Amino acid sequence: MSFEKVAVLGLGKVGQLAATFLRHAGFQVTGIDQRQPRDDGGFPVHTVDISDTAVLRAELAKVEAVLSCLPYTLNQGVATVAHELGIHYFDLTEDVGTTSTIAELSRTSAGVMAPQCGLAPGFVAIVAASQVESFDVCRSVRMRVGALPQHPTGLLGYAFNWSPEGVVNEYLNDCEVIEEGNRKWVSAMEWRETLYVNGVQLEAFTTSGGLGSMCDTYAGQVANIDYKTIRYPGHMDLMNFFFHELLMRERRSLAGELLTHAKPPVSDDVVYMHVSSEGSINGQLQRLEFVKAYTPKDVDGISRTAIAWTTAGSVAAVIEMVHNGSLPQRGFITQEHIRLADFLVTPTGQLFA
Repeated sequence: MSFEKVAVLGLGKVGQLAATFLRHAGFQVTGIDQRQPRDDGGFPVHTVDISDTAVLRAELAKVEAVLSCLPYTLNQGVATVAHELGIHYFDLTEDVGTTSTIAELSRTSAGVMAPQCGLAPGFVAIVAASQVESFDVCRSVRMRVGALPQHPTGLLGYAFNWSPEGVVNEYLNDCEVIEEGNRKWVSAMEWRETLYVNGVQLEAFTTSGGLGSMCDTYAGQVANIDYKTIRYPGHMDLMNFFFHELLMRERRSLAGELLTHAKPPVSDDVVYMHVSSEGSINGQLQRLEFVKAYTPKDVDGISRTAIAWTTAGSVAAVIEMVHNGSLPQRGFITQEHIRLADFLVTPTGQLFA
């Protein structure tokens, strides 16, 4: 179903920018938040209590699609209301349980149900799937992503430009992988490796959620699939000490508060992406790589952080693809079923090319 009216819930840095991208692409955007943002972004903003289901339902009844940029704990409620109203639903969640609930809703949805449309999970799976399709037989897919300060300080070499709740979750929740054909769960903050992007030495280790639904899609087809977060060297050992030796894993909310207080956001960040796959083409073993270092961009005369524009840009491009008909118009959409070539020609997807 064609649509023009989109509600964006949660006008933080990512939500505000996603709404801006959608406005640039020609959508009629309405922002919805509990607080009035400092910058209206050129679209109307409704300041309401979206934790009230009746209020949320009344707001979403006015639109044809909704993008939730809210904390993952609120997404199941938003998805349920979207399902009831028969409108398209998109979000950025990394949470596996939330995604499973939305997948169930999609079985009877009148519109699209598309969670995990950010950077990782999200765009990284689109890139990985494009590599898998290039092989006759693919033996491994390795997905690495990290959002870091360009000019790190201290031993952690980190800044919380992303949700502290999301970071704590991905550091502590178990991680799904496929290893030698066996689908299994492993602990987070393990399997450390060293890699380089543009000559910068980095480390990568297992974290939860970044794979999205890749294991569902490629079980039995690809023998090895895993996702790791990229950080500067030494970060993993310090976070293991913090969470496990100091037992901060038992106090997740406090852990997020302490870490954000110690390492607040920075404006000069960088998003590293390193996606590599190996397989055979016409009997010859080959390796494909997609390696990028994304930095801040100016949008509407304002410098936007790399993590903000890559995350907001990923979901905006997917919404544009549903609108232009290059994606299905109902049911569950997984990121790995989105063609990279189609993504990169959308108004917002061109930013990644």
